[in-house]
Amino acid sequence: MRLIVLGCSGSGPGPGSPASGYLVEAGDACLALDMGNGTFGALQRHVDPWELDAVAFSHLHPDHCADFTSLVVHRRYHPRPPYDPAARPLPVHAPAEAPDRFAAAYAPSAAERAETDLTDVFTFHALTDGGTSDVGAVTLTARRVDHLCEAYGLRVDAGGRSLVYSGDTGPCTALVELARGADVLLCEATWPHVMPEWADEPPTGVHLSGRQAGEHAAAAGAGRLLITHVPAWFDGEELLAEAKAAFDGPVELVAPDCAYEI
Repeated sequence: MRLIVLGCSGSGPGPGSPASGYLVEAGDACLALDMGNGTFGALQRHVDPWELDAVAFSHLHPDHCADFTSLVVHRRYHPRPPYDPAARPLPVHAPAEAPDRFAAAYAPSAAERAETDLTDVFTFHALTDGGTSDVGAVTLTARRVDHLCEAYGLRVDAGGRSLVYSGDTGPCTALVELARGADVLLCEATWPHVMPEWADEPPTGVHLSGRQAGEHAAAAGAGRLLITHVPAWFDGEELLAEAKAAFDGPVELVAPDCAYEI
């Protein structure tokens, strides 16, 4: 299994990276996890979008899904598609409101929004807590995590290897359970654990600090921790140091266009 980082900037694109988006290659399966602002361009540096077998979205905040509209245009209007996209619609695994959310993002007016239906080139599959889906030889498992909207951590299992992606979440046992024994935990760390803005601990139900990302990896017994989703206004090295202090396994700060063997 191979993980390619399309973008890793938290809360929106930064000066050196698109927002959240990842590509997972496992055997003959090619799966995208999230497609935040700027990631569709990065995707094309690594794979032909027509070769995607599925796309999965952890949640529907723009920094994790905004570039889905570019994928719609690509599949609907490419002048020389390698196959008929209406005959082979691309599976999309996402929170239940994804069809309406993506139609609203794509349509330029209220009138067109009322008539927009993206199922001509996509099939939508609603994520559920504990639900599983197969994408070729890959098994995708979702767990509901603690964020400001319906959000899921995603686990990818293939060929005896496992990758868990936190999506966006505050501290929660569901992420620990999902990541139990995983080879790699790709985990958000959005802010420092200690800041003058909060008295004792970071707020719950939003994001993880670097320290909390390390604590979740340790509690899950993950083999390796990859830190992502660092906003442009925070220092990734500071969050990396926090994670290393809480987790004694290998820890890295991911970078756009880098590939990681799982």
